[in-house]
Amino acid sequence: MEILILGLVLFLGLHLIPTLPLLKARLVQSAGENRYKGMFAILSALGLILIIFGYARAPAEPRLFNSFIGAIHGAPLAMVISFILLAAANMKTHIRAWVKHPMLLGIGIWALVHLLANGHAKATVLFSAFLAYVVFDLISVIRRQTYKPFVPALKFDVIAVISGLLLALLVMTFHRQLMGVAVVPWGV
Repeated sequence: MEILILGLVLFLGLHLIPTLPLLKARLVQSAGENRYKGMFAILSALGLILIIFGYARAPAEPRLFNSFIGAIHGAPLAMVISFILLAAANMKTHIRAWVKHPMLLGIGIWALVHLLANGHAKATVLFSAFLAYVVFDLISVIRRQTYKPFVPALKFDVIAVISGLLLALLVMTFHRQLMGVAVVPWGV
């Protein structure tokens, strides 16, 4: 569990730096823009590796609460929505124009559904940490008014919906291979 927690602290801690504009400005100024971005990417990747490795090694027990049946049954639809939001986050979509912060919302849906559908300690730590991060970051981006308007194009919405749907179906199909739990009847 310690490796999982270390990975979460590193990965989410780095991703909280933009919520502190003065700290980010100092880091960019002292390291330079390119070095800052490079270190951010390398340390983020390390944090993600530690999260994956730590989660795989952490014991599933103890079970902290029973899984919510509604979350288990609703997870496939919620994950399709989540993947579409994630796909729309970096394109000039109407989805992004309407939602404003689709990546945070997509991660929040992913974390909440997985938190409620599980119940063992390692899942609670992982998904609670991501959910807390999303709430904190969403409050921060709204407070800092970081949203930049753009002109959306329908073609990007089509790309986001199709790619998000396909990726969600792919992950659900191979979820047992990836995570050890089958989540759809057609899963392998």
